Amino acid sequence: MLASRQDRTPSRQSRFDIARHKRHHWHVVLVYLHIPFCHRVCPYCSFYKHTPGDTPIAAFIDALVLEARLRLQQIEEIPRTLFLGGGTPSMLSPTHLEKLFLGLQEVIDFSQLQEVSMEANPATFDLAKARLFRQLGIQRVSLGIQSFSDSVLQTLGREHNPEQACRAVEILHAAEIPSVNIDLMFSIPGQSDEDWLHSLSQAIALQPHHISAYNLTYEEDTAFFEQLLQGKMIENPNRDANHFELAHDSLTHAGFLHYETSNYAKPGHESLHNRGYWQGESYLGLGPSAVSTLGNVRSKNIADTARYTEMIQSIGHATAEIESLSAEDLRLERIALGLRTTEGIAETLLDSTGIKRSQELQDHDLLLHHEGRIVLTRKGSALVDSIASELV
Repeated sequence: MLASRQDRTPSRQSRFDIARHKRHHWHVVLVYLHIPFCHRVCPYCSFYKHTPGDTPIAAFIDALVLEARLRLQQIEEIPRTLFLGGGTPSMLSPTHLEKLFLGLQEVIDFSQLQEVSMEANPATFDLAKARLFRQLGIQRVSLGIQSFSDSVLQTLGREHNPEQACRAVEILHAAEIPSVNIDLMFSIPGQSDEDWLHSLSQAIALQPHHISAYNLTYEEDTAFFEQLLQGKMIENPNRDANHFELAHDSLTHAGFLHYETSNYAKPGHESLHNRGYWQGESYLGLGPSAVSTLGNVRSKNIADTARYTEMIQSIGHATAEIESLSAEDLRLERIALGLRTTEGIAETLLDSTGIKRSQELQDHDLLLHHEGRIVLTRKGSALVDSIASELV
């Protein structure tokens, strides 16, 4: 993964040396835009984000569009997907959303995009705004609900309540968003099995096309991580495994396909953008803190919205970090990400030691060898990170 090296910003010359790589070395098909604004900073979230404050949003959008124009001029492949993440992209006003998409449509041929996705939070849109999402070409909305329990939402520092969450899903359906995704989170301190089952059943009852069920992780530079270090919160692997099993049983019984460790979809509603990440496709990240991996070159933009806007407008880029990935780096990432999916990984990604270890894990019903590929079993899916470490 990309190491944090904000204090080791590459020279301007080294940045442009990398920019002069031959175009056919860059096979970019996924485009990600980072919108860093949130009404409230959640205590578990480690992504770069902040309240809007006095940020000049129009100037920020101009910078995003300009960066998209400049970066896309350097690549040969037509973008395949577009994903707006954050932060909370749905916080943008209708005027700012229209400005952003009109600008993007000048530099991206939307008719060639297979999927346009946006993250959203309940209480940041009404029916009129949801209809605008659809008019702008957004096909998938990933709704960050996390829980339908009041007490759990309070623990997570969320600003919505269960009733607002339900209403938000109903609004997206009414606006005819083609793919509605509900994000849920489990193994939260104080969350009982009953709380988790209630959230799962409520999510299923709302008839989304996709449900993501994420295990809470304690990330550095978050309030939850500090509480973990202080002993105020405790990781619980048994609870993790139990909640994973409850999600798998509930969602697959309801007709959702478990196509990635944390993701379940009705047939035809799998996330194409995220699948690209898991399959090792190149991607272009735009916006403050956004990461790009173009061939074997990984870069990260500066994690400062004001500075990002200034740099894009003045020198045409906001790169803060660059590293070249070795063939071994890429192999390890392909193993770690590919094992999360139902397609698994090619046996050829493993060396002889890894193959031997995989055969031992197969004896313990944690994975299967099938037609030259390695796929985790249901039992193994709950232990994907540990298994990946064993194989490399």
